[in-house]
Amino acid sequence: MAARPKGLDFRLLEARSELLGRARTVADCEHSSHVSSIEVHRQHYNVTFTLLAVAAVAFSLLQSLVAPALLTIQHDLHTNTAGAAWILSAYLLSASVMTPIAGRLGDMFGKKRMLVAVLVVLAAGTVFAGLATSIVVMIVARVIQGAGGAIFPLAFAIIRDEFPRERVPHGIALISAILGIGGGLGIVLAGPIVQHFSYHWLFWFPLVAVIAAIVGTIFFVPESPVRTPGRIDPVGALLLSGWLVALLVPISEGASWGWTSTKTLVLFAVAAVLIPIWAWAESRSEAPVVDMRMMRLRGVWTTNLAALVFGFGMYSSFVLVPEFVELPSSTGFGFGASVTKAGLFMVPATIGMLLAGPVSGRLSTTVGSKVPLVLGSLFSCAAFVVLAAAHGSDWEIYTAMLVLGVGIGFAFASMANLIVEAVPGHQTGVATGMNTIVRTIGGAIGSQVTAGIVTATVAAKSLPTENGFTIAFAASAAALAIGFVVALTVPARDDTRKIAGFRQLEVGEWQRR
Repeated sequence: MAARPKGLDFRLLEARSELLGRARTVADCEHSSHVSSIEVHRQHYNVTFTLLAVAAVAFSLLQSLVAPALLTIQHDLHTNTAGAAWILSAYLLSASVMTPIAGRLGDMFGKKRMLVAVLVVLAAGTVFAGLATSIVVMIVARVIQGAGGAIFPLAFAIIRDEFPRERVPHGIALISAILGIGGGLGIVLAGPIVQHFSYHWLFWFPLVAVIAAIVGTIFFVPESPVRTPGRIDPVGALLLSGWLVALLVPISEGASWGWTSTKTLVLFAVAAVLIPIWAWAESRSEAPVVDMRMMRLRGVWTTNLAALVFGFGMYSSFVLVPEFVELPSSTGFGFGASVTKAGLFMVPATIGMLLAGPVSGRLSTTVGSKVPLVLGSLFSCAAFVVLAAAHGSDWEIYTAMLVLGVGIGFAFASMANLIVEAVPGHQTGVATGMNTIVRTIGGAIGSQVTAGIVTATVAAKSLPTENGFTIAFAASAAALAIGFVVALTVPARDDTRKIAGFRQLEVGEWQRR
């Protein structure tokens, strides 16, 4: 790659970026005249958004419905706690590995084509899970379902290509909010579904939405004209898969294996070795799965760091709050809630995400995507401060969860928009996929750290103490306070425009790699 010219006039770059910005994002494609001729026949973007939303809701439900019903599934499949834990771990690992690879394939061969393929695989895995009568079949089914993790980066890329430029932040914000909304709904609905039907219906109900999304995508979602010719480097893909598995397995299983056990330490060591090797190999590959120059962009790495912290806070709340309210009232602080009632405590968070998502999109359009990220960190941190200080009555939990939902809604929507703004159109899928992975890693760490804090304070009758939850809530608040500092380092709108100018100059060279 030629050396970047020095002393470039940022004003010229900003002017150029502004002119490019007035065209639809599909103008990023090399054959823009051909794109314009096709554009007349494309579906209205609202139709495309509706189908993407259906797919996103289905995946989010499949991700969250299982956790509250894990004990029931464990009993019905005649397995132990370790076996049941792999129902969640297998899904997490598969989604983490498949998300960036499928995102990259979508950038190369077409986002619609890859979205349909991912949805078909997700449907097949859901059928197997619904029919499963043994733990082995269930784990295999969950591995297959994990391919659905690529739905979100592919949806972001399609929105960028198909929506009018001024509607892109709003569309991305709404799809981002659906991730949290679907997660909250899954926790709420799991109890009634298992109570009135069986755990099999945790898969049959979402399957209807997956099939509807497949049919609708095939017939109504146009194929993106923005593609990046190339190939997948198998070495890069294997190294990426290797370090993700080596990192996430001990994080997920460390509590049961023991954090100082040989298996845990060896896998952490393998991850520590593979990550730099992967980065080195990708930086020298002619066809990298993940372009390291893209990952080094300030707008990308700062947003990914924010995603790590926010994943910690969001997923820890999904673990801590239900466990807290389900503890018997005899403890002096628990609410004695059933699984269904515990799910209702998460409803305000879902409402908060639903309200904040669209507002975040509008803020991204008017004042830049950094602002809702900063606001999201403040709201989320405040929510955990409230939980740490006041958690003795229903309304205190409800209030804290509403504030947390607003914070997560702001943050998640803005992070997706920040990534989209920072990278060329032909790398949207893989860039947003990596952001999703980083958030997942943060969530896995947050869940284990906060659960470990609570477990370390177990008192009589093997029940956690109130002090343990208070410390865990405070730890989450501290992590999100760090998130606020990180959010301040993300490039503001003016800086993003300067980066965009450089980005447009380099697109040709990036595509030729």
